[in-house]
Amino acid sequence: MMDLSNYDEELLTADGFDDAIIGVGTRCGQLPVVVYDAAKAVDILVTRDNMTHEEADEFFSFNVEGAWVGEQTPIWLRVPE
Repeated sequence: MMDLSNYDEELLTADGFDDAIIGVGTRCGQLPVVVYDAAKAVDILVTRDNMTHEEADEFFSFNVEGAWVGEQTPIWLRVPE
């Protein structure tokens, strides 16, 4: 897991997905947000919850990536293959 203790602000994290953290994103005038690798998060669901890749991708898209928890909602980065 990336060390997030260097940030003055309290960062919101997604429970159970620490191994998918890839950094912290910032924008002018906005609070920093944790950035996750979406593919790693799906892999975590496959391994941890014994889901198929299709089940994990659907669950992730709806329940994790689609959850809004305020201005510091984490960002889920999807890198084209």
